[in-house]
Amino acid sequence: MIALALTFAFASIALAVLLNLYRLLRGPTRCDRILALDTMVINAIALIVLFGIYETSTTYFEAALLLAMVGFVGTVAYCKFLLRGDIVE
Repeated sequence: MIALALTFAFASIALAVLLNLYRLLRGPTRCDRILALDTMVINAIALIVLFGIYETSTTYFEAALLLAMVGFVGTVAYCKFLLRGDIVE
């Protein structure tokens, strides 16, 4: 039963990544593209966690945590650059 749930989850998140990629490439505004990139990071974290469940290893959870921190900092930096035109004040 868990294998079926994992397969469905992998397929759903892969579809979400493809839709985010479409919005990232065709987004009408820069804010839409930043939001799509942030959502892609969240979906990548979900894929890593699902792969960790599939492999029954805790190493992937630590990688997901690191990616979450880098994704947050990246999103904040992009937003700050859009608002002020500079990242470091």
